[in-house]
Amino acid sequence: MNPFAPGSGVKPPELVGRQGEIDAFDLLVARAKSNTVGDRGMILSGLRGVGKTVLLNVFADQARRNDWLVIQLEAQPGDAGRGATRAKLARELEVGARRLRGTPVWSYLKDVMASIGNVTASLGVTGVSASVSTKNGRADSGKLDIDIEELVEDVSLAMKKARSGFGLFIDEMQDLDEELLTALLSVQHLAGQRGWPFYLIGAGLPNLPGKVSEARTYGERLFLYRTIGQLNPDAAAEALTVPINRLGASTTDQALSMLLAAADGYPFFLQTYGRAAWDAAPGKVIDEDDARLAISYGTIDLDHGFFEARWQRATPGERRYLRAMARDGDGPSSTGEVAARLEKPTNKLAVVRSRLIAKGVVYAPEYGSIQFTVPGMAGFIARQTED
Repeated sequence: MNPFAPGSGVKPPELVGRQGEIDAFDLLVARAKSNTVGDRGMILSGLRGVGKTVLLNVFADQARRNDWLVIQLEAQPGDAGRGATRAKLARELEVGARRLRGTPVWSYLKDVMASIGNVTASLGVTGVSASVSTKNGRADSGKLDIDIEELVEDVSLAMKKARSGFGLFIDEMQDLDEELLTALLSVQHLAGQRGWPFYLIGAGLPNLPGKVSEARTYGERLFLYRTIGQLNPDAAAEALTVPINRLGASTTDQALSMLLAAADGYPFFLQTYGRAAWDAAPGKVIDEDDARLAISYGTIDLDHGFFEARWQRATPGERRYLRAMARDGDGPSSTGEVAARLEKPTNKLAVVRSRLIAKGVVYAPEYGSIQFTVPGMAGFIARQTED
C-alpha cells in the first residue's frame, strides 16, 4: 500500500507545485482546438530529479486525449545516440499517426501519410513498414531540413483542419545533434509565422535554453521557458502528507519537518524519503524515530540508485575533478578555482571537463563555471571514502 513511487518519469501520487506549467500547456491545447495558433512551444529546464520528465509526460497525455499527433522521444548524446534518436523519431511518427486511426482526425491525416513515410530516409532509417506508403513529391529530397519542413507543413495543415495539433515532446533535449536541433528550431519558427499548429515541447538540463539560443539566434523567442526547480515548502509538505493522509495515516509535525529538511524540496527526494518513512513506521502515525530511520535508509537508496551510477561512470581522474568541485557544495564552481585545487592549468583539464559534461554529470551554467547536474551530488561525494 506504500503510495510513494520514486522513479525516473514516474508520476507521483500527488503532483503539486506545477499547476502554472500545466495550465500553460492546457491553454496551448485550447488555442489549437480553436485554431488560434501562432503560440510558442515550451522548454522545461532544471536539474535532475525535479520532475521535468513527469511534466513532459503529463503534457503528452493531455495532447493525446485531444487527438494530437504526439511524437515522444528521449534524445541521446554522441554518434550512436544521434542514430538512435533519429530512428526513434521515424518510428514514433509512424506509430503516432497509426494511433489516430478511428478518430475524426484520421480522415485528414491519412492523406499525408506519404510524407511520414518519405521523411524516414532523411532520418537515416530504412525498412519502412508496409503500413506507411512512400511516393515522390514531398519530404523526399534527402536533405533533412527541407524534408522536416515539408513533413511538418503537411501534417500541421491536416491537423489544423481537424482542429488539433502536432506535438514533438523531447526529453534530454540538450543531447539532440546540432543538425536535427537546428532543423526543428527552424520549422518551429516557420510554424509560428504561418499559423501551423506544430509545437516543440522540450525538457532538459539548465543549459538547454543557452544551447537553443546558440543553435538559432531567434531561439529565445520561439518558446515559453520555464525553470523547474525545488518545490516551495507548502507544496513539498502536500507531496508527502496528501498521499499519507489519503490512506488513513499521518505524520507528527516534527517528523514532517525532518523529512522536508532532508528532501530540500526536490520531488524525487520527497518520493524516496516518503517511501522509506511509510516502510519504517509500524503504525499509522509516522513519528520522529520513523523519520530518522527513513532519512538514513532513504539516503542509502539515493546513494546507490541516484548518485552511484554517475560516480561509477567517472574515471579516477574525473573523480578527482568532481571532488575538487564538491568543496563548493552543489553551487557552481569556478573552473579556474577547480584547476588551482588540482594544481593543474585550466586548459589541461578541458578534456576531463568535456567528458564529464558528455556523461551528464556536470554542466556549464556559464563561461568559466561548472556545476553538478544532480542536487546533493557534493554530499554524496563527501560520503565516499575511496576514489
